[in-house]
Amino acid sequence: MRKLLLSSVLAASAGIGALPSHAADCDITVGVVMSLTGPAGVYGQAGAKAVDMAFRDLNEAGGAHGCKIVSNTRDAQSQGTVAVDQASQLVNIKKVPVIIGGIISSVSIPILTSVTAPAGVVQVSPASSSPTLTQLGRDGKTDGVFFRTITSDALQGTAAAKYAMDQGLKKLAIIYVNNDFGANMMQEFKAAYEKLGGDITSVTPYNEKQSSYNSEADAAMKGDPQALYLISYPVDGATIARAWISHGGPQKFLLNDGMNSSDFIKAVGAKYLNDAFGTSSGTAETASTKYFYDNFTAFSGGIKPDAPAADRSYDAGAIVALAIAKADKPTPAAIKAAIPEVVAQDGTPIYAGKAEFAKALKLIKEGKPIRYEGVIGPVDFDKYGDITGPFRLWRIKDGAVTTVGTMSADDVTKLKSGLSK
Repeated sequence: MRKLLLSSVLAASAGIGALPSHAADCDITVGVVMSLTGPAGVYGQAGAKAVDMAFRDLNEAGGAHGCKIVSNTRDAQSQGTVAVDQASQLVNIKKVPVIIGGIISSVSIPILTSVTAPAGVVQVSPASSSPTLTQLGRDGKTDGVFFRTITSDALQGTAAAKYAMDQGLKKLAIIYVNNDFGANMMQEFKAAYEKLGGDITSVTPYNEKQSSYNSEADAAMKGDPQALYLISYPVDGATIARAWISHGGPQKFLLNDGMNSSDFIKAVGAKYLNDAFGTSSGTAETASTKYFYDNFTAFSGGIKPDAPAADRSYDAGAIVALAIAKADKPTPAAIKAAIPEVVAQDGTPIYAGKAEFAKALKLIKEGKPIRYEGVIGPVDFDKYGDITGPFRLWRIKDGAVTTVGTMSADDVTKLKSGLSK
């Protein structure tokens, strides 16, 4: 009798839970694997907050099918093995249909090859730029589950080489982080820079999280370079830059997008970086850009909107959230199919924030196409999940990062093609 009563209670509870009036009580969990600690911690902390802001905005607009989208955030500790373990728990135990992450390529690649691709679970990275991720798609190893909101280093290395030459930096030493991201960026840059007439005096790899980089700085100074091309992350990058300066290296730098950070500038000292130039996966300003820059610091508890990976992490969160709302059900296959549909070129433009997301949800319910135009600009994914967009050219002056120009993806592609002949 007791078992029968318990069964009746459970059945009644299930029936009540299925009623539309209680639909808002449901949650759809998205896995988030970010490097909250370690050398890429600055990226991950900003990225995780930006994803949560996007989810907050969509939930306040009405949610996905009446359900809240919530994040289950794990720390990759900037290590591939840790990231795989955390992603495995999210996919195999928590049964998440999508993972946002990782931040750096040396984390995203093992998540993709060991967890998400074999399981058919969608993965969206906000900041992993290695060309290896494109090649995995070309080799048929991702089954279309991978997307990213940053351009590949295959083009950014070429853009950086051209920018360096344009700034008169014709004799460079290179120090790069010894992982997939750093090695690929170095190789792409080196090939383009030398074909443009540049002279590379030395190439020095480094391992992450060392207490000192004095030996690397000394090795890089051989050959009397005019400046240093530093391919790094904000924490290690600051330590390397200080070693370079203190050992007498010229106070001229070319930097990758991760060095576009107020934390990096503060750690090195603004007075030493007045001849520092850099490239980033670009942005085309939209209404989303203004919304994010006006609101992120308050939401995040003090993280600045120009923190590395913050802008494109919001876009990753927004695209995932809108795709879940667009999908018939929150399954990996349905979400994978919906992602290109929420950035459809023939869709009504949708921008960041509660009001815009409410507009998007209404259009989705009416069966009409939408085109999310993000903080980084309009997003288009190719068949490998890559985006095409401009590259931003910037410099540091008096402690501030200033955009001084852009290079279109088409221009960089043409340049790269011409140099390969």
